[in-house]
Amino acid sequence: MTQELLDTEEIVTELDISHLVIEDDAPVDNFQSEEQQRLLVEPLYSSKALSVPFLAAANVGLFYKLKGEPIVPDMLLSLGVQRPEDFSQRQNRSYFVWEFGKNPEVCIEIVSNTEGDELSLSKKSQQKGKTVAKKDLYAQLGIPYYVVFDPLQQVQGKAEMNGAMLRVWTISPVGYLELTASPGIVAIGQSVWLEGVGLGLTLWEGQFEEEVTRLWLRWCDRQGQVIPTGAERADEAELKAQRFAERLQAMGINPDEI
Repeated sequence: MTQELLDTEEIVTELDISHLVIEDDAPVDNFQSEEQQRLLVEPLYSSKALSVPFLAAANVGLFYKLKGEPIVPDMLLSLGVQRPEDFSQRQNRSYFVWEFGKNPEVCIEIVSNTEGDELSLSKKSQQKGKTVAKKDLYAQLGIPYYVVFDPLQQVQGKAEMNGAMLRVWTISPVGYLELTASPGIVAIGQSVWLEGVGLGLTLWEGQFEEEVTRLWLRWCDRQGQVIPTGAERADEAELKAQRFAERLQAMGINPDEI
């Protein structure tokens, strides 16, 4: 480029995203989905189960092109990146693929009704002119792992779920191939390993934030042990300290004097 062109042409250093709707005020999730999203995000940060940096987020827009609406996974995980510090800048408030330089490794959809388009388009979406279901779109984007969790068995009539509560697909040269073995994850304690992430996913029954036992999707290690939340780690540490104090007392030692 000549010096004259450098002097007269504007050099574009960043993309104009002022036209994009990056957030809205419409409530989109029920209580169970909202809790489930947090249970998939918080343990990754509090347990240090992954090498930093990484980004785990719930219900945040994934912008894969400059024009058009984003796709909004219930939870996404992206390795090797982190949130920018300044949220006052629009380009820092959503997952813009061109800003982070890569797609997320994992996108998770939690089925809450029959119109979420997780596996195939609903009649309502077809009437609105949509042409691609979420699974097909994630495959086109090359998202390495696509996860569908159907805790209330809302889409069991869909061929891809076929009675399972959890199915995971991994990308291949010909599109998505199912990672979960047939007939998918159908029982508590079953897990599937995501080699490219270094974590697995499992069905777990227990209490989270309230004294009600429910079915949850949890991250786990290779042996299927769940990655604990910060509260679970604190409770376990307190329990170990209590047991240690009891052993000391049984030996005639006052733990308060140690």
